[in-house]
Amino acid sequence: MARRVEEKTGERGMNSIRNEVQNVSRPLLLAVVILVGLNLRPFLTTIGPLTPSIREATGLSLQSVSLFTLLPMALMGVFAFAGPRLQAGVGARRAVIGALVVLCVASGLRLITSDGAALLGTAALCGLGVAIIQAVFPGIIKAHFPGRVAVVMGLYSAMLMGGGALGAQLSPVVADRTGSWRIGLGWVAVPAAVALATSALILPRESSVRAEGMGIGALLRRPRTWLLMACFGLVNGGYSSVVAWLAPYYQSLGWTSAASGRLLAAIATSQAIAALSIPALAARRQDRRAWICATLLMQIAGFAGVAFLPTESTVLWAILLGAGLGGCFALTMVVALDHLEHPGRAGALSALMQGGGFLIAAVPPWIVAVLHDMSGSFVSGWLLHLSCAAFVALLSLRFAPRGYARAMNVRVAT
Repeated sequence: MARRVEEKTGERGMNSIRNEVQNVSRPLLLAVVILVGLNLRPFLTTIGPLTPSIREATGLSLQSVSLFTLLPMALMGVFAFAGPRLQAGVGARRAVIGALVVLCVASGLRLITSDGAALLGTAALCGLGVAIIQAVFPGIIKAHFPGRVAVVMGLYSAMLMGGGALGAQLSPVVADRTGSWRIGLGWVAVPAAVALATSALILPRESSVRAEGMGIGALLRRPRTWLLMACFGLVNGGYSSVVAWLAPYYQSLGWTSAASGRLLAAIATSQAIAALSIPALAARRQDRRAWICATLLMQIAGFAGVAFLPTESTVLWAILLGAGLGGCFALTMVVALDHLEHPGRAGALSALMQGGGFLIAAVPPWIVAVLHDMSGSFVSGWLLHLSCAAFVALLSLRFAPRGYARAMNVRVAT
């Protein structure tokens, strides 16, 4: 039976990781996975429902508002490339804790910020913190849950989407109750502080999750790395546009900010359920392609419904969009980790996939804003993402497990 041959340094790293895992409580680590995941999207999803209030107070144009999504996504991309080196240099624990500090501070600054440029600066800082966490966290999961990667990655993805649902649902409610859109944005500093305290107490003080044996340059020379980037980026471009413009789109159709926030929360809830359940179902086989294509078909149907029948069967479109986006996000993360056995190497590949992917995903909200200014409607933007989902479905057919070793140029012995 064929198997991957680990280099001696990689074997030593694996033994170190196994020893460390034995000293860590799995339930407590799952608590960290849940709390950290919940805090990675609310800073984005609180913006959409409050866009009219933010624009009125700051004077920002529609294209400027798109920067609330574009800037964080771009930073998630740029700093994800530094994830493997950061992880090797300071360790996963310090990287996560430092990033949560940045997220807490940036979210808290929104309570006292009313200038448009300064508010965009807080979005950039939040994106920086989230970028670091997303770059190192998959390696942590691969190391501490080696036999349950798909399930735990699904949980992490579900919490990420669930946090987005909470942000969209609560931001207009908090703003209405307090009479301040700034509080509607800044309350997310509180759960971020809880995640920070929990991570500081539970995460191992010395992390052995290192990108050993395969540098960034070697990974970037693999066409498969770029294929993963493209698929991840095009799918998350749909998510970033939904977060930025779905609420304003429905508000232009006469919906209130609270109602559009509830719709965005419904999508995020559907994302969370799909991100948790679909990877668990797909875990029965290593070949995830059929499940990936199913989630992309859901996206195609959802974007078509939002574009052509927005006020009919609205809940159905929300469920399809959410399930398609959430399920595909989680499965793509799992597929990246499937490509390499060593947690550090797999985490490095995942970080690079997210780096290039989020750089791609940063652009669509701005493109949708430009298309809106040209056509006077968001419909053309939804059709753009429908086409992207169809294209990714074709690209994903390349993810055959028997080709992983060859795609990553890993030596194989019989």
